[in-house]
Amino acid sequence: MILFAPKEIDSREARAAITPVTAKRLVDKGITIIVEKGIGELSNYPDKEYLESGAQLTTDRTKALSESDIIFRVRKPSIDEIKITKEGCIHLSFLDPFNDSDLLELMASQGITSISLEMIPRTTLAQKMDALSSQANISGYTSVIYAAEKLDKVLPMMMTPAGTISPAKFFIIGIGVAGLQAIATAKRLGARVTAFDVRQEALEQAESLGAKALRIELGENANEEGQVYAKELTPEQLDKQREAQAKVCEDSDVVITTAKVFGRRSPILLKTDVVDRMKHGSIVVDLAAETGGNVEGTVLDEEFVTNNGVRIIGLSNFESMASHHASQVFSANLGSFIEHFWNEEEKKINLDLGDEILSGCVLTNNKKIVHEKFID
Repeated sequence: MILFAPKEIDSREARAAITPVTAKRLVDKGITIIVEKGIGELSNYPDKEYLESGAQLTTDRTKALSESDIIFRVRKPSIDEIKITKEGCIHLSFLDPFNDSDLLELMASQGITSISLEMIPRTTLAQKMDALSSQANISGYTSVIYAAEKLDKVLPMMMTPAGTISPAKFFIIGIGVAGLQAIATAKRLGARVTAFDVRQEALEQAESLGAKALRIELGENANEEGQVYAKELTPEQLDKQREAQAKVCEDSDVVITTAKVFGRRSPILLKTDVVDRMKHGSIVVDLAAETGGNVEGTVLDEEFVTNNGVRIIGLSNFESMASHHASQVFSANLGSFIEHFWNEEEKKINLDLGDEILSGCVLTNNKKIVHEKFID
């Protein structure tokens, strides 16, 4: 069985879909690992380390795509590359399935078994292969580091002969995986952190990390316990939430928004009138920029300063700012997926679509779309 990992074609992408450590794990299972030459160049994994792990290097991307049984990549493939991918190939990557139905149709027609990493269930059993969470951890961390670099203040409180420097104030909106990591990172750097989420359980997690929880009474069913994703709010609830948040934003040096509603456009949490009330020199990092943004006026992959001196950052790939470790955990997630479904005797992957994990993340198989959410 041949597994191929190509270099990413998106110019913003510095991550590698497989690292030498994961390559060795899979080579030891009897899988032939082929990686495109230079795959780890941007994430500090030299070709030499892949060779030492037992992987093979190739410069013939087309040949590898047409002959491989498994493909690892970070982002979705191009239309042209889908057309030359081997029939029956198992393809694992982020696929953005809710926004790219044409890609699914083509992968189905080409006989590709496509596995969407976004759709892997967030369960205990699937935790080791949850790439969405592992990458959110990285983006939460790098968003704080990036903001700290841009901010013209120090983060911790300092006692100096000239007087006391107050700690910087961070406000984290959305306490999922990225939000929790942002809270933890900002606290470790000495900032004073306030956090908000509609889920009571998430607020308690934020408090356990030392943040102050912003509690807003939004009415029934707005913050039920046990929710994995934040629920979409009513217009009235959103208005009430925005005003309470605005008061915290006015006093904050850095605001980081992380709120994403899976499969839909991100909700607008900070409107222009709120940004206009913020302090000159303050920073807003919109981690939801790639799905429309939480901040009114966010420009994807750009940062700009408003008329009142607020810097709005809408970069889309904070994970690539720590590409070495982002690649490490991403690759480990994919490696764990293969190991979980690997049949040691037959030396192949068992794809039983009745399995609770596979039924959640396999989108196309046997020349048709098989996931219930995407069947017309």
